Amino acid sequence: MVKMAANVEKQQGHRSGVYKQKNKGHKHGKHRTKGELERENKGRVSVTALTKKQRKEQKKMDRRHKANQLRRNKKDMVLTEKRRLGSRDGPPHLVAVVALHAGVDAGAITKMLRAEGAGGVVHQKQCISGISDSFGLILPRFKQRFIFLSQSTGDIHSLLDVAKIADSLIFVLDSTEGWDSYGDYCLSCLFAQGLPSHTLVCQGISSLPVKKKVESRRALLKITEVRFPDARLFPLDAEQDATLLLRHLGTQRQRKLGFRSRRSHLLAQHATFTPNSPAEGTGGGPTGLGTLCVSGYVRGRPLLVNRVVHISGHGDFQLSQIDAPIDPLPLNITTPRPAKPGKGVDVDMQDDVEDEAPVRVLMKADPSCRENLQTEAEVDPMDGEQTWPTETELLEAEEARKNKRVMKVPKGTSDYQATWIVDEDDDENGDVDEESSEDDDVDDMMDEAMERDDEENNLQDTGSEEEEEEEEEEEEEEEVCSTERAGADQRYDEHMDEAAEEEGLKRYREARANEMFPDEVDTPLDTAARIRFQRYRGLKSFRSSPWDPMENLPLNYSRIFQFQSFERTRRRILAEAASEEEGAMVGWYVTLHIADVPFSVMESFQSGKPLVFVSLLPHEQKMSVMHLLVRRHPSNTEPIKSKEELVFHCGFRRFRASPIFSQHTSADKHKMERFLRPDAPTVVSVYAPITFPPTGVLLFKQRNDDIQDLVATGSLLSCDPQRVVLKRIVLSGHPFKINRRSAVVRYMFFNRDDIMWFKPVELRTKWGRRGHIKEALGTHGHMKCVFDSQLRSQDTVMMNLYKRVYPRWTYDPYVPPSLPWVKREITVDMEDLEME
Repeated sequence: MVKMAANVEKQQGHRSGVYKQKNKGHKHGKHRTKGELERENKGRVSVTALTKKQRKEQKKMDRRHKANQLRRNKKDMVLTEKRRLGSRDGPPHLVAVVALHAGVDAGAITKMLRAEGAGGVVHQKQCISGISDSFGLILPRFKQRFIFLSQSTGDIHSLLDVAKIADSLIFVLDSTEGWDSYGDYCLSCLFAQGLPSHTLVCQGISSLPVKKKVESRRALLKITEVRFPDARLFPLDAEQDATLLLRHLGTQRQRKLGFRSRRSHLLAQHATFTPNSPAEGTGGGPTGLGTLCVSGYVRGRPLLVNRVVHISGHGDFQLSQIDAPIDPLPLNITTPRPAKPGKGVDVDMQDDVEDEAPVRVLMKADPSCRENLQTEAEVDPMDGEQTWPTETELLEAEEARKNKRVMKVPKGTSDYQATWIVDEDDDENGDVDEESSEDDDVDDMMDEAMERDDEENNLQDTGSEEEEEEEEEEEEEEEVCSTERAGADQRYDEHMDEAAEEEGLKRYREARANEMFPDEVDTPLDTAARIRFQRYRGLKSFRSSPWDPMENLPLNYSRIFQFQSFERTRRRILAEAASEEEGAMVGWYVTLHIADVPFSVMESFQSGKPLVFVSLLPHEQKMSVMHLLVRRHPSNTEPIKSKEELVFHCGFRRFRASPIFSQHTSADKHKMERFLRPDAPTVVSVYAPITFPPTGVLLFKQRNDDIQDLVATGSLLSCDPQRVVLKRIVLSGHPFKINRRSAVVRYMFFNRDDIMWFKPVELRTKWGRRGHIKEALGTHGHMKCVFDSQLRSQDTVMMNLYKRVYPRWTYDPYVPPSLPWVKREITVDMEDLEME
């Protein structure tokens, strides 16, 4: 029995056969579970987990409660900001009334709003000095206060300045047409800049019959839904309509504009000017500088006295002091009860005491902490010198000065004049040096001169052909003269500017030629190509070939400022501005003392133009290279050439400058555009003061009749002086003889030395072939080239050359006033022009 038990224990288990079924494992995403990770780690914690902040894991209900709390806090923040505007703690609700049609009267709207039946109490009849149709309104029923002003659309710059700072806009429409062409132009500018909260108002609909009233309202809504798809149209013919409009203005949602919500700004309501004494400040009596005292309500962010302030259209200035006078538009919520005569006298005495209360000084500028007005970096001309002359070099220079050169000069020539007479050898060397130091502007001038010569030759040829045709027609046809027709033509020609017509035709031909033959340049016959294009270089690949951004920088780059990381600096400054809790708080009525202000600012304010003050963020008064991303406005079809003077509206600033255009790509090199493209976004590069985005941008071009056309709109892209913009030129040649992969090319160069100079540059053709120059044939510019495939006889051989270009330093903060815009009746399309 014992032996049998031992045999049973030694018996082996069952082994599965080959055909045993094997089920697949569960597909769990090829990753380990949390339990497996815990079993493998056995309590060990990684270094990264130890260094990070320990986050407490929340349950599902806790996470839900936390999300609800965050949502509630954001909602309360929005409601608090909305209720603050126009209340006791915030600034008055600033409303601008704008007429979009020549046949409507904005004064009638303000008259209805200030009527007694509207429910408001007019506290100040002329709330803003210089603007007669402005008043302060208090609504005890809604516990709100408003400031209304009627802004004329005649001056587009003043309209844009008011729209930058207004809380709401009231657009007055015509009952039949809505707005005219100039009103549509104003709306285009306002939408591009950033439109605040707005309301549409119309008069005259209520007086129509019932059937016509519905039809007129429906037709007007169809017109307005193109620009304002969700806007509500308010009729304003009775006092009840005015009450509804005021209630809507106080409760409507406020649209947030990023460029003004991050900066403290103020609209001047009262201003005084005190000239400087000869011993005070930097200005004296003869210079016309003085201290400008401006009163108004702080909006946006708290105002700091040590920051630089910018006056739109006038420049940057420093604050010396901030005062806190009595609020001229107090919100009295409680209505006064009828009191006894004795108590009434006490109240009057109390009011007199308040009126005579002394002005409280809030803060004064600290010279050690106040930001300066330095806009350009200090240029040291000896900064680039790496060595200093030794004593031996100084002695050699002294001996060379003593050893005067003996020359034959005309009789009566002085020593100073004799130094300018050079020998032939020196003259040749000097010519080479001058040509080697040729800058970008000279190259552009030579390009323009070559294009102008070609155009003149074409014009002469076409002119002679036209004269011959006219002579033949005169021989064939009889002369028929109509007195009426001649008089009409003469009257029509009186209003035409021939110089402007010729200039416009020239621009259209240049733009059309650039569109048909992009960047193609003719090789000059009288100048060697290696000298004419010595600043250009070839690139193996425009995308991947290197280009040092710090190579051969112009002298103007020593005057500008550059950030190590513009995006990091922008985030830090905007975060500091958002957390700022010092200075004059939002809603306070303050008086700013601005030092060293010219008297022209006071004259502009007295003439009725609005004065808008904005506190600049750190570094925003310094110059750098700004890049703006814009699109061509569809209302303007005139060619805009690169380096042409334009008027810029960038945030609260406006200035004139000559920019360059380039493509908007993600590469490290960007191709320059000779004209502003109508079908693609374009990057505009210009020397301008630093501004932190987001900010809207408007580009205007001034006509010869002082009217400014809106040509492009967009936003601020970045501030990067190292952005490489390359100008491309294309030299073209014609295949003369073709033998399989090799071909003889002519008309690209006209001497042997130029061919040897540009031999390393790669060639390409319009049909996609690539090759290189193998050797020069003869001395007249023929060259043998080898390509990757056989050429076609109708193909064209091209060579791409590049050089880096920079904007021109033409920044001018003065922008001349613009006349009311008038739509041009005659427009010329570039596609309709025939190339001659």
